[in-house]
Amino acid sequence: MEKHLFLAGHTACYGCGEALGARLVVDAAGPNIITTDATGCLEVFSSRWPQSAWAVPFIHSLFENSAAVASGIEVALRAMGRQEEAKVIAQGGDGGTADIGLQCLSGMLERGHDVLYVCYDNEAYMNTGVQRSGLTPYDSDTRTSPFGRASWGNRYRKKDMPAIAAAHGAPYIATASVAYPKDLQAKVKKALNIVGPKYLQVHVPCPLGWKSDPALTIKVAKLAVETGLYPIFEMENGVVTKVRKISSPKPVTEYLKLQGRFAHLFKKSGGEEEIKKIQQIADENIRKYGLLSETAAAKVSAEKE
Repeated sequence: MEKHLFLAGHTACYGCGEALGARLVVDAAGPNIITTDATGCLEVFSSRWPQSAWAVPFIHSLFENSAAVASGIEVALRAMGRQEEAKVIAQGGDGGTADIGLQCLSGMLERGHDVLYVCYDNEAYMNTGVQRSGLTPYDSDTRTSPFGRASWGNRYRKKDMPAIAAAHGAPYIATASVAYPKDLQAKVKKALNIVGPKYLQVHVPCPLGWKSDPALTIKVAKLAVETGLYPIFEMENGVVTKVRKISSPKPVTEYLKLQGRFAHLFKKSGGEEEIKKIQQIADENIRKYGLLSETAAAKVSAEKE
């Protein structure tokens, strides 16, 4: 039987994409790692005393400083001449990465620490009640989004964290999804073989916060990619070098209708116009990253003629 480094018995919700993402990451990294993790869902459900789901060294940091703690570990290993003994992985949710922890992550990237930072992007502060984060998608309903008849939920687009990491000069940046485990694990292994700061953002659906069926976590994750709302790509030295192509783009409605956080778009007058705005975001991603396969691109070109 395969031996995992993120063990069963934790208290994650049914269908939790973050639990799956963490297992895929540490299994790919192997036993010779030291991990830090910001306060949040992953830390809470995986490390409740006296049990721990981690079969590797694990340090719970504050909400904001996972990257700073990991930086200190990396410096200590080098000072002792033991940097070859273990790789360092910093972990955090989208709030602990794009908002509360952005300053410490910026410092880690700027100073050039040999650390892999993994952001588990479930698109809100799920552990504290589904509040909006900098990575919450446009029009999503959260506990801190404007409410009332005139409200459409979150009015801001997702913060472009890969671009922010690239602006710091990180040699390797990638996005991934739990819907494509082999791709995710290959990126973890590749990142750990590159010297310097690395940034990996993993899309991890949250059935509780997204109000989706726990049995459909992988389906929902795939639709995020197949619509173009969550582009999967790699960047090396600031240049996009590889993307996951879409052979048959799905309309964003197929993704949105599976999640209660977007239910208001299908109920309220004016919802169709809001859905068009979300479709525009997906279309922009497809153009920006060149996500269409050759067949799909030819079909789109023919339809325009």
